[in-house]
Amino acid sequence: MADFERLWVYLSGNPLVSLLATLVAFYLATHINRWARHSPLVHPVLVAIALLIVFLMLTGIDYASYFEGAQFIHFLLGPATVALAIPLFDHRERVRRLLLPILLACVAGIFTAVGSTLGIAMLLGAQRETLLSLAPRSVTSPIAMGIAEQVGGIPSLAAGLVLLTGSIGCVLGPWLFRWLKIEDPSVRGFTMGLAAHGFGTAQSFTSFGAMAGAFAGLAMGLTGMLTAFLLPLIVKLFGL
Repeated sequence: MADFERLWVYLSGNPLVSLLATLVAFYLATHINRWARHSPLVHPVLVAIALLIVFLMLTGIDYASYFEGAQFIHFLLGPATVALAIPLFDHRERVRRLLLPILLACVAGIFTAVGSTLGIAMLLGAQRETLLSLAPRSVTSPIAMGIAEQVGGIPSLAAGLVLLTGSIGCVLGPWLFRWLKIEDPSVRGFTMGLAAHGFGTAQSFTSFGAMAGAFAGLAMGLTGMLTAFLLPLIVKLFGL
């Protein structure tokens, strides 16, 4: 028993343990999601996060030590995002023809998402700091955290709200498509990327096909970029 404890002390201080734990958690999460017939209620990212939280609580490893080992995966987020341009390149002619509607849809979606969020939160009496953390909830986590920090929100709270938004978008999106009888994969994908960022993009690739995934990635990237410019203006319009 003493030998095991000494071994665990050594392993827990090794950054590779965090990397291994992350990979194992996501592997288990994908199997759980497959067992649940790809239900968005048990999205692999959410399940993996829950498993990692339990792991860190049971082992007593603090987040800083965990991130030291898991930062390699964090680094891969950038190349993975850039890689979304590959399927988009295959559909570049369709994107070129729809460029103006795409840009208008992005701007309309940003104003709708931010405006409705701030309006409802203000009616419910949310504090200014909470409002500014809620505002960028519809863009991918790294961008949302940066925007929240710049406008005076709480980056960690913004990141959590982004995950919640993505989860809800993955649950409601397919149901709304069926209800509104929307079959076009480009429309489905663009809507999911706009409203549910990375979660919606992954869902589009797995559920609606490569074209939907390409348009979802396009919507996620454009929404993140435009939100960085438009959000401070919208916040001022609300007097915050």
